[in-house]
Amino acid sequence: MNELKGFHEQFAECFQRSESRDHFLKYMVGQFSELERKSIEPIALAVKDGNVRAMQRFISRAPWDDDKIMSKYRSSVNDDLGSPDGALIFDESGFAKKGDDSIGVARQYCGSIGKVDNCQVGVFGGYVSEHRYALVDKRRWSLKPSHNWRPIC
Repeated sequence: MNELKGFHEQFAECFQRSESRDHFLKYMVGQFSELERKSIEPIALAVKDGNVRAMQRFISRAPWDDDKIMSKYRSSVNDDLGSPDGALIFDESGFAKKGDDSIGVARQYCGSIGKVDNCQVGVFGGYVSEHRYALVDKRRWSLKPSHNWRPIC
C-alpha cells in the first residue's frame, strides 16, 4: 500500500480537487484488489470510505489533466525501465461483447475469436527492455464492416 501511495503522489498535481485525488487512489486500490469485477460499483463498495455515486462522478465528470498524467507516467516508465536496447511494441486485441452498450462495440473482426462478431477492438502500445515491460498507450477503435477493413494476416 505504501508503494501505491507513493506512485499516487506523483500525480497529485494532475487533479484540481483533493476529492478527485482521493477517488483516484481508491480506484487504483480497487484495481489492484482481489475483486472479481473491477467496475466502479464493486470497487466503491469494497474500498474504505468508498462511495458509489462519488466515484462514478469522478470517473465520468471530474476534470483531470490527461496529458500531464500520461507524460508523468511515461517519464516514470523511462526512469524505471529505460534502456538503449528498449523497444516499443504495438498489438491489436479484440474483446467479444454480447450487447452494444459499451463504447465502440460493433460487428467487426475480432482476433481473439477469429471471426466477425460484436466486439470492441483496442490497439495497445507497450515498452519493453531487459528490466521489464509497461503499457504506455492505448486506443479503442470501432471499425465497422462498412469501412472495408480487413485483418492483416
